[in-house]
Amino acid sequence: MNQIVWAYLLLLNVLCFFLMGEDKRRARRGKYRIAEKHLFLAAALGGALGGTFGMYVFHHKTRHWKFRLFFPFLAFLWAAFTLTVCYLYA
Repeated sequence: MNQIVWAYLLLLNVLCFFLMGEDKRRARRGKYRIAEKHLFLAAALGGALGGTFGMYVFHHKTRHWKFRLFFPFLAFLWAAFTLTVCYLYA
């Protein structure tokens, strides 16, 4: 059970990290962007830590208060949830 949870979170965090990078690349080129609701959805489903790192690595969405506030908050919630699940089912 624990391995499935960790694999899921790893996949979502890597995905969210690269979504932030891809959106930044598209922004620079003036191309069609990834919708903010999709970035938030990826973060809410478990990729918030990767999204937070992506924000600062790619310097993307760092001026938007919604991202600066909610991505780290969601990362904290997911960390607490994951540690609780792993503790209960270990």
